[in-house]
Amino acid sequence: MNVSVALPETALAARTARVAVIAAKHADDVDHAGRFPKEAVDALKAERLLGIQIPVHLGGEGASLEQIAEVCSTLGQACSAVAMIFAMHQIKASSLVEHGEESEWHTQFMRRIAAEQLLLGSATTEGGIGGNLRNSICAIEREGTICRLQKDATVISYGSDADAILVTSRAHADASSSDQVMTVFLKDQYSLEKTHVWDTLGMRGTCSDGFLFKAEAPAVQIFAKPFAEIAAQSMLATSHLLWSAVWHGIAADAVMRAQSFVRAAARRSPGIVPPGAIRLAEVSSKLQTVRSNVIAGLRAYAETKKDPDALMSMGFAVTMNNVKICSSETILDIINHALLICGIMGYKNGTPYSVGRHLRDAHSAQLMISNDRILGNTANLLLVHKQDTSLLG
Repeated sequence: MNVSVALPETALAARTARVAVIAAKHADDVDHAGRFPKEAVDALKAERLLGIQIPVHLGGEGASLEQIAEVCSTLGQACSAVAMIFAMHQIKASSLVEHGEESEWHTQFMRRIAAEQLLLGSATTEGGIGGNLRNSICAIEREGTICRLQKDATVISYGSDADAILVTSRAHADASSSDQVMTVFLKDQYSLEKTHVWDTLGMRGTCSDGFLFKAEAPAVQIFAKPFAEIAAQSMLATSHLLWSAVWHGIAADAVMRAQSFVRAAARRSPGIVPPGAIRLAEVSSKLQTVRSNVIAGLRAYAETKKDPDALMSMGFAVTMNNVKICSSETILDIINHALLICGIMGYKNGTPYSVGRHLRDAHSAQLMISNDRILGNTANLLLVHKQDTSLLG
């Protein structure tokens, strides 16, 4: 388990701010061209932000999830794609940090992440199961000290640009679809044959194409802990919380653009309250709701992670599901408000008040993982679990 130490907030904020400047400069081009945000990812590596979650004794900085979420939000205000790439990388890193030190190979791999600033990709989706990450069709094959895997991955997060990919599969050929393991494969251990092009409405710069993934590596690269435990004890929480932090950043930048628009209107007509001022007040409260929701979720995780059994409880799953649902749905309302405030100047691309990219990127939030799937899961849990109605938990 990772033991976090105090990472100077000012130092981390300054490093993040430098990356955000670069990310914002290229954000519109990244979106328009649907290209990988190489400039900003190179800046993440130069600022050594990819290894901040790795424990100090392994060469990292032991950053807390709260600190990582703040980086996600800041980057989200600059470029949604960069922020999502950083979040996805840190979600994968959390699996290593929380479950990898039992293995010498995974421990040494964490050292490499910190030293070499390796970018981690994810391959959990698969043809035939869609976005249900708790089921797999493909099965890993073990032959002596070697393992092999072939997976029809409909989406691999920035697959062509990752330095390593963490892949889920059935534990063996006779395993059920939910009896899964996760394996780390390094870039020189796999081949990618593109099968789907990532031509999407938003989040275009994440370049999450589909591939036929074929890999061979030492079997020690398979996590010892079943994926069911990894998902429940780290991935569920870190995914919902860091994604929500990204979405907060997207919405926050849209609100800032709307505020700038209202202020400019007020300067043009002194003494007259601009028409969008009331909507700006309304949207400010909605943004605060998202912020409070994410902060409450981060605190709940910090408290609950002290007990591995509690991390796998129904109550904790409901809490994390609710964080994701609230954040992903509310940001669309926020950005729509910003659009109404800015009017045609927000609708047009290339203006200081443009929020079209924000709105398109935000629509991905309800699809990662599908809100309908999450609500169905929560509904089943609430059939047997009493809803927590206390104010302070």
